[in-house]
Amino acid sequence: MGQAAKQNQALSFISDIESIEGKVETSHEFTLMEKELWESEKKFRRIFEDSMDGLILWNEKYHIVDINCSAVRIFDLPKEKLLGRSLLDFFSSIEDKKQEIINHIKQVTTNGKKHSSMVIKWHDGSIKHFDYSTKLEIIDGLNLTVIIDVTEKAEMQEQLRKSDRLNIVGELAAGIAHEIRNPMTALKGFIQLLEPCIKAEHPLYYDVITSELARIDSIINEFLILAKPQEIRFLEKDVCQIMRETIDLLSAQAVLYNVQFETHYEDNLSLLYCEPNQLKKVFINLIKNAIEVMSDGGIIKVSINAVDEQYLQVSIQDEGMGIPKGKINKLGEPFYTTKEKGTGLGLMVSYRIIEEHKGRIQVESEEGVGTTFHLILPLNLMNSL
Repeated sequence: MGQAAKQNQALSFISDIESIEGKVETSHEFTLMEKELWESEKKFRRIFEDSMDGLILWNEKYHIVDINCSAVRIFDLPKEKLLGRSLLDFFSSIEDKKQEIINHIKQVTTNGKKHSSMVIKWHDGSIKHFDYSTKLEIIDGLNLTVIIDVTEKAEMQEQLRKSDRLNIVGELAAGIAHEIRNPMTALKGFIQLLEPCIKAEHPLYYDVITSELARIDSIINEFLILAKPQEIRFLEKDVCQIMRETIDLLSAQAVLYNVQFETHYEDNLSLLYCEPNQLKKVFINLIKNAIEVMSDGGIIKVSINAVDEQYLQVSIQDEGMGIPKGKINKLGEPFYTTKEKGTGLGLMVSYRIIEEHKGRIQVESEEGVGTTFHLILPLNLMNSL
């Protein structure tokens, strides 16, 4: 073999080796890339599943392609029943909410992203507040919606709003009560002096005057409760016994209105750390309201039960006309009342007392059916809601 042929053969061999080495190197790089992609996918899958916010991936037909554990808890359905379903299916029975979702999607289509809020009455009767945001085409052909349950935050803001208003009214109440009480004392004194002649000649007028003066005096006392801090001594008490005493106290008024009581007290309830006289005042206010809204008579259902090992729930249900949904949140606000001759002070005082007990008041009402007040109280004041 000539020298040139040997050189060509050597060059060809080297070329083959370089080609093989190149393929091996390329294969090695490809394996590393696959591994990196797999690790990356694994990492993002874990982030997706472990996120505390609800995450939903859905396609152009609004069908759910993937959903994480937090979103599954929010919808309260098994994951297999959520995958493949349309987002609109969940609101098909609530037309206004379905329209909200449609409007949200339209905004997303136009702007690429959208943030919205929604309030939904849950299947157990509770009210849930949600914030949700959507980003279009987060991945090719897929859109991402993030859902956050902000119910606790909304309830806290509502309690703070009512508390601020109560504090403002409390500051005004001291001055108002003082200004009214002075002339009231003079009026009551003169009426007592004139009682013999007025009562003899105009007994009806006398009764009206004394009745209205007593009502004004009652309003002043409620103002004073709001105006100045009360000395509160918390004791461990049987809340069922406090309720029994309250019902005994109001039984005569209930008879006049043809109202009957149905009570259910759970056995072996723990003692409640409370101020018994203040708590009794709340019970009196709520039961009196329940009696007065049932002009044709009816039944007041009172129940006391444990929510868990830390809380008690006291429920007072009437069969009155109910309260419109838009007005429920205004209960407990200054001078807001649903009664013709009411002042709203009774509920204001009740909200203040329950607030001092670190509890909360929830109201359920349906027009034409009735209203239920739920008082949720911690057994120990360390368990604030």
